[in-house]
Amino acid sequence: MSTSISRRDFLRLGGATAGTALAGLIGTGADLGPATVRAEEARVKGAKAYPSICPYCAVGCGTLVYTVKGPDGKNQIIDIEGDPASPISQGTLCPKGSAIFQLHVNPNRATKVLHRAPGAKEWEQWDLERAMNRVAELTKKTRDETFVERTEDGKLANHTLGIFSLGGATMDNEWNHIQQKLMRGLGVVAIENQARI
Repeated sequence: MSTSISRRDFLRLGGATAGTALAGLIGTGADLGPATVRAEEARVKGAKAYPSICPYCAVGCGTLVYTVKGPDGKNQIIDIEGDPASPISQGTLCPKGSAIFQLHVNPNRATKVLHRAPGAKEWEQWDLERAMNRVAELTKKTRDETFVERTEDGKLANHTLGIFSLGGATMDNEWNHIQQKLMRGLGVVAIENQARI
């Protein structure tokens, strides 16, 4: 004889069972709080906590960066989590914010400027000054080649459609202000921000 149970009845029964088990624990006076505190303490025991801010968006959720002295005498990050004292996030982080630790300790993270020339198969390591000069050179070249002072009917335009500016949501107000002034000064029309996309 086979017994069939609907999904709704299964969930109702499962919920009732879990509730009964939880009530049983509470009824016996079992306090799960100290075990949780001990586990958290063991993970960051001996570490120094530095308050910081999540770099992923403009919300500014507070974080605590836990470090210990490494074998080389330098601070090494061992954990990053939400800061309960933050008035913005009160210790919570979104999925991206929860992964900040991986941003810092990822062995695949690029830490040097790499350039691959058109048609080349290999990446070449450049120093930062050379890379910045190249970006400035190409920006000026593109602007000079695509700048329109007046439209065909003689109206003043002073713009370039050959450059697009895309800002990131991690930029602060001061950086955004300076970037806007620079882009508009160059005559860039297409200005957008990652936070709106």
